This record gives sequence, C-alpha cells and structure tokens, in this order.
Amino acid sequence: MEWKILNSEYLFKDLWFTVRKDVCETKEGKRVDPYYVYEFPTWVTAVALTEEGEFIFERQYRHAIGLTMMEIPGGCVDGDESFDAAIARELKEETGYEFSSFECLGRTSANPSTHNNWMYFYLARGGKKVSAQSLDHNEEIEVCLLSIDKVKDLLKSNQIYQSMHSTALFYALDKLGALSY
Repeated sequence: MEWKILNSEYLFKDLWFTVRKDVCETKEGKRVDPYYVYEFPTWVTAVALTEEGEFIFERQYRHAIGLTMMEIPGGCVDGDESFDAAIARELKEETGYEFSSFECLGRTSANPSTHNNWMYFYLARGGKKVSAQSLDHNEEIEVCLLSIDKVKDLLKSNQIYQSMHSTALFYALDKLGALSY
C-alpha cells in the first residue's frame, strides 16, 4: 500500500521542526498533491521511578494549548546519541535524577498521518537525586513525586493530556503488574 514520492520540496526548516510538501502516487495510480509532512527529531520519554518507588512527574506550562499540565520526563534525541543515552541525559537535565536501569517498552507515533518521527518510551528504575536541574532557557519544570495510586487517579480522571505519555504510562503500569483488565 506504500505510495511513490514523485516530488518533494522543503517549505520550512528549523532546529526542531521541518515542513515538507510531497507529490505522491498511490498503488492504484491516484495522484496526491500536496501531501504535507512534518519532520521532527526522534523523541524519548520515561516512566521514572525513584529508589523508593515514587513516580517522577513534571509540572510545566505548554504554550500551544495554554495549559500547565502533568507529564513524564523526556525530550529529543540529539544527533547520533543512542536512545538510552538520550533518555538518561533528559532525565538528569530535567529532574536531577540518575537511574540504575532502563528498559525500552516500545515506541509510538504522535500522528502518523503527518509526523515522520517516533517516540521511544522507557521504564527507568532506581532513581536517585544527584544534582539540581539543568534546564534549557525556555523550560520551567516543577518536579513532583507521586504514588502509584495518584498516577492511576490522574489517568482514570483524564488528567494526563499528553497522549504519548498516557501510552507510556499504561505500558509501564502493565510491566509493573499494576493494571488489571
């Protein structure tokens, strides 16, 4: 069912966001013109647990939707950095914690109809606070430690608005044996 790309043109390029306009042809010979693709770097995120078993969440403002919200830590993979190295770096920068283990639980796509990237999600265990946060100039992140019951309550009451983070949380809770179907 894959399409053939007949022509591709970049309309906008920036550090974290690129827009491409493709002209495509389907297997049945239908022409699709234009088809816009948003290119992003690969993302990583983690359901992060402290040594005491608390979940590390972040409270921060998200300008695009105008809300301060609860999320799990994560960010972009930089250059040729491995996914494991990227999530370890993001966790330390955003929370000041280092972890004894990382387990990749899968990947998800924000919107495969327009976005070309993946987000890999992890379960990080054994978190220990080792430093202060080292945030980017535009980041204001409040670190919150939550119990497993509080995390489940946030999910049940639809208060985790970042859909890819909800996905990661469900997979992590399942891995931890904390979900029942």
